[in-house]
Order: sequence, then structure tokens, then C-alpha cells
Amino acid sequence: MGKPPRRRPSSSRADARKLGFEYTKIGARRFDLTDPYHMALTAGWPAFILGGLALYGLIICLFAGLYMLRPNCLSNAHAGSIADRVFFSIETLATVGYGEIYPATFYGHMVSSAEIMVGTAFVAISTGLLFVRFSRPRAKFVFSDHMVITRHNGRPTLMVRIGNGRTSLLTKTTVQVNTLLNEQAPEGGRYRRIHELRLTRATIPMFPLITTFMHIIDETSPLTHLDLARIAESDARIMVSIEAYDPALGAIVQDLKTYEARDIRHGWRFLDAVTVHETGGVIADLTRISHSEPEGGPHAGGTEVLLA
Repeated sequence: MGKPPRRRPSSSRADARKLGFEYTKIGARRFDLTDPYHMALTAGWPAFILGGLALYGLIICLFAGLYMLRPNCLSNAHAGSIADRVFFSIETLATVGYGEIYPATFYGHMVSSAEIMVGTAFVAISTGLLFVRFSRPRAKFVFSDHMVITRHNGRPTLMVRIGNGRTSLLTKTTVQVNTLLNEQAPEGGRYRRIHELRLTRATIPMFPLITTFMHIIDETSPLTHLDLARIAESDARIMVSIEAYDPALGAIVQDLKTYEARDIRHGWRFLDAVTVHETGGVIADLTRISHSEPEGGPHAGGTEVLLA
């Protein structure tokens, strides 16, 4: 038996940015022609538009070539004129039918009828894909640029701050924090393992402004015996995933943020990003979501609307 065809390595830059490291898959294809729907939805807007225009042009040229095979199949078309066939193909594909040039033979009617059906299907599929791409819910979460480790209630606590980037209220919010560590197996091999970092509160019923999520580093924490140097040495990643329900969209929105060892500040604390107006209203400044200072700094902290 012959060897199976080797597939090209595949990777996703967008996913790599979210995970914080580059990765390549062998045996998986980024552009799989057997799954065109997934390709159309995951392609970037420039690739999607250029691909649609290329397919449109290919169909036009294909039917123009069929018209060229029988020069007399179209009335009022100049003999040997490629432009006449191309423009007639465009008009037929769009089901416009100006009438100056029209099918004159049975062959011409068959080809133009086939092009009309292809054009109708092309418009329907394009409209559906555009609707799906525009209607997909987009997450607008704002993550702090770094995490901090500070003392909270007398215990070292890992904190990350997340803001609601929409003006509308989010509900049923769930956050998960996991760390990816390089570990040494008893047999001598090395492997990467994901550990859950349990939060003091992982779910909140409403998410209007900014929330600080906390993981207490105690004897049960996977980070209890790791300082920043050992975290960096193990090439650790801390992945923060959030999911919430957006009532305005009637859909679930999700996002993911990855922090490396250099993104963790030990002995720092977040500065206030939420203030209370003299009239009693609450003001959240999302531009200050990453502002922090060393412990014992001059600014008072701890006025967050919600600590989870």
C-alpha cells in the first residue's frame, strides 16, 4: 500500500495570538475544500471578498467561453467578440437581460438557462454567508494587560481585571482561569499539563462595568510553590476565558486572553478604575483597567464595584 498523501502543516495566527504561542498542526488543513462553509466563515474579510470576486469572475469567464464555442448561439453579438460574450454573461448571471443580445439557438438557451440558475444560487449563497458573518455575536471584553499578585484578606492572591466593553448589561457571566505548565514526569519525560486555578467566585449574575476576578494562592493552588522565576522557567501560560449572555443580541459571547510570566506583576495591585459621582452615579473608566502600582503606593485602592 502506498503512503497516504502528506498534508501541509496548518496554523491559525488569530488563535496563536489568543493562546500566547505559535503552534502548527500536521494532518490538518487550514483551507479544506471539502468544508467550504467553514472556510467562508473563518476567512478574514479581505480573503472573503477577494475569494467571492474570484469565484464570480470564474463563473463569468466559464460561461463566456461556452458562448464562444458556438459563435452563432447569440443574436446581435459581433463575430469573435469576447467582450460581447463576457458582458452578456454578466447580464445573464445577474438575471438583468437587457435584450440587445439574446440566445438565438437551442444551445444558447440551454447555456443561458444554466447560467441563470447558477447566478441565482450564487446570490442566495453569498447573501446567506454575508448574513452569518455580520450576525455572529462579537465579544467586547476588555482585559487588563497584566495580572497582579497582591495580598487580599491577608493571603497572596492572583488577580485579573475584566471590563464590559459594551454599553449594555451582560448577564450569566462565567470565568475560568487555567494555567499551562511544563512538568517533569516521574519516569523522566516532560509534558505540558493544564491546571485549573479556582476563583473565589467564577460566576456572577450581572456584568455591567468592571470586575476583578481572584485566585487565592494557598496550599491547594498549583502556583503555591512557584515564584515568578519558576513560572518563567516552566514557560507557564495563564489562560482566562469568559462567557456571558448578551440580552441585546440574544446570544452567548465568549473571549479568551492568555498571560505569560512576564505579564504577571508580583507585589502590585490594581488602581481604581471605577469612581462614584457626586450625584450617586457610577463611572467606569475602561482606559484605566490596566493601571496598577506596587503595594504600598500612594494611591488608595479597593473601590471596585465588584470583586469576584
